[in-house]
Amino acid sequence: MEMPNKDLGTLFDQLGLESDPASIDAFIARHYPLADDVKVSEAPFWSDTQGTFLKEQMHMDAEWAPVVDELNVRLHAHKAA
Repeated sequence: MEMPNKDLGTLFDQLGLESDPASIDAFIARHYPLADDVKVSEAPFWSDTQGTFLKEQMHMDAEWAPVVDELNVRLHAHKAA
């Protein structure tokens, strides 16, 4: 059986959140910018289960890690070089 591609939509599904593009953009806008010293998995808006899932995926460099990293980048403000 072929596994579906992992993207922000499927990550938001996995987290139990609305996963259509407009809902994802609204979620990010609502929580942006995340302070530089806050890891995406430790953000205060996640439930314990959601935060643990994100942390485990990054720690194990699991199949979700690239998508979690994408979310991390979109939630943090990045200064131009």
